[in-house]
Amino acid sequence: MHKILINIILFLAPTILYAGQPKDWQLGFQKAASGHMEDLVWFHDYMLLPIITGITVFVLFLVIYACVRYRATRNPVASNTSHNTLIEVIWTLVPCLILILMAVPSFKLLYSQDKIPPADVTIKAIGYQWYWGYEYPDENIVFESYMIQDSELLPGQPRLLSVDNEIVVPVNKVVKVLITANDVLHAWALPSFGVKRDAVPGRINETWFKADRTGTFYGQCSELCGIKHAFMPITVKVVTQKNYEKWLEEAKEKFAKLDKNSNLNLVKINLGDNIK
Repeated sequence: MHKILINIILFLAPTILYAGQPKDWQLGFQKAASGHMEDLVWFHDYMLLPIITGITVFVLFLVIYACVRYRATRNPVASNTSHNTLIEVIWTLVPCLILILMAVPSFKLLYSQDKIPPADVTIKAIGYQWYWGYEYPDENIVFESYMIQDSELLPGQPRLLSVDNEIVVPVNKVVKVLITANDVLHAWALPSFGVKRDAVPGRINETWFKADRTGTFYGQCSELCGIKHAFMPITVKVVTQKNYEKWLEEAKEKFAKLDKNSNLNLVKINLGDNIK
């Protein structure tokens, strides 16, 4: 009995530990960590999948039926039928009705993703070749996020997904993300949150999410951006409000952004008072 329980725990452990990242032999989406992703999973599993399965089975039945019913040995004299008005009306109206049925929840989902509520936290994500830069405009925080190399990985850090500086956000808060790029096209994507937006040089795209549980969640650049496209991961750490405020205090010292006046003062200090 104990061996059975141990085997069950070992079998379920990867699912528990790696809920915010892809896992071996995974089928379907990652476990949802936001309302957006829950809506996307519902739309796929209970709307698109049954319709696609039904259409596939029906078309397969028609193909098999036509091959058996109208084979040459059974119909030595070919039919001269060129069209059938009723069938043509049916195969025009039915697909239209199916598309309308799919469009209603689809438009509702798209609208909920594009309509950004008042943000509790604002983050700016900037894509570079090949890493991400982040800013917290309201907190005067700026830092860069690089992938951790294989030789530097610590136990428990997933390969190709771990970074040196993680994004930290509070749980159950609206996080607005401003996305752009410095050089070429990138894409900021987090599957567990149902978020994916292109990063376009000279343009700012917007998206948002509201994480409903704490944990560490992983994503990657989803736009082919060059030779190291596969090596610019995204890591978001969702924490409690108390831990987020504690991180902010530390980050304001570690990642403080210098304004123009501060930079000028540093130049004066380094070069002397000859600079007016």
